[in-house]
Amino acid sequence: MANRSTRRRSRERLELAAEAARIIATEGQRSYLLAKHKAAERLGASTRQGLPSNAEIEAALREWQQLYGGEELADRLLEMRHAAIKAMRFLKPFGPKLVGPVLEGTADEFSRICLHVFTDDPDAVVRFLMEHGIPFEQERRRVRWHDGSRRHIDVLVVQADGEVVELAVMVGREARQALPSPIDGRPLRRGSIQEVELLLTA
Repeated sequence: MANRSTRRRSRERLELAAEAARIIATEGQRSYLLAKHKAAERLGASTRQGLPSNAEIEAALREWQQLYGGEELADRLLEMRHAAIKAMRFLKPFGPKLVGPVLEGTADEFSRICLHVFTDDPDAVVRFLMEHGIPFEQERRRVRWHDGSRRHIDVLVVQADGEVVELAVMVGREARQALPSPIDGRPLRRGSIQEVELLLTA
């Protein structure tokens, strides 16, 4: 009986992960948590028991994209990586690193190009954009810090060559350490210009 119950819960987690991945892929939902709850609501599942982890949803998303993404999604990813390299070259004084779906290969039509830029002066990136006549919008993002605490970082959002590029401004020496990934809690993978260029030849 216990084994049957365990198998049923495992099957439900897989179904929830698959539905959450479909929601992310087709509806532009960026929050894994909201996608989980939306999937549970659609499937009539309880949110109190065993929702899939972010890592399970990420795996389901990759599987969905392999099945349904096709050449169109692959071409889109290639375009975004080229655009990312162009932006990183422009922002070279701030040691930019690519993070998120464009680096990981799960980007889609709803994705932004996400860069971390590094400075000891909180206003340096803003001045740089203004000096070059580049309009931007400002956002604040709540992130998990190295010590497990939650902090806010400034994000500058730029429209460039038809892409939305967000620049997370990482201030000070402490910010050079990779943040925990929201997917699996491990140090967030970050790609340099050279590493992204290698992805284009893979």
